[in-house]
Amino acid sequence: MSVIDSIRKQIVPIHHEGYIFILAFAVATAILSYIWQPLGWIGFILTMWCCYFFRDPARTTPMAEGLVISPADGRVSMIASAVPPPELGLSDLPMTRISVFMNVFDCHVNRAPVPGRIEKIAYRPGLFLNADLDKASDDNERSSMIIESNGQRFGIVQIAGLIARRIVSFTREGETLLAGERYGLIRFGSRVDVYLPEGVTPLVGLGQTCVAGETVIADARPAATRTYRTH
Repeated sequence: MSVIDSIRKQIVPIHHEGYIFILAFAVATAILSYIWQPLGWIGFILTMWCCYFFRDPARTTPMAEGLVISPADGRVSMIASAVPPPELGLSDLPMTRISVFMNVFDCHVNRAPVPGRIEKIAYRPGLFLNADLDKASDDNERSSMIIESNGQRFGIVQIAGLIARRIVSFTREGETLLAGERYGLIRFGSRVDVYLPEGVTPLVGLGQTCVAGETVIADARPAATRTYRTH
């Protein structure tokens, strides 16, 4: 491996959605430095944070059939029974919902939790409450989609947070996603909810830290075929 390849391997790529923000931070830093140098150092730190926020690292996704992978980096803030967003038309009955909360230091590129076809995408404008609150599921701006995977329908909901102001989608209805494939991004603090079909078992606990595209959060295999290691 060459020195250049080694350097490239260590550098985490930045998602293109962040370029305009990084440029704005850099210009502001230059102006602040001209006004007063200590302000310039503050601007420099904020610019580095912006680069860090929009990082887009490679991930290694478990490919075993029936696994549900975390769609977001962050902390499992809720595991509850809840009715999915009405605009999806997914179910009128409560489903198990796993919520992963992303703070401003987490990577905000979202990934498909299961492989399958995007059956529906629905956007709903709303408020910008703290995404860690339960009522954010009902009141906040959100973008929801249904993925049909092996005959099961999963609901995935991106929820804007307190300082988030845009949900970005990279996909369209009818497209097919692989598990762990990038499908969207939320700018700044936010949350992603996953609604699980009946019979799918959560494998994470409250407060657990998840890695998008890598952490297994649920098992969608039939109960009779499930085997787990014991230690």
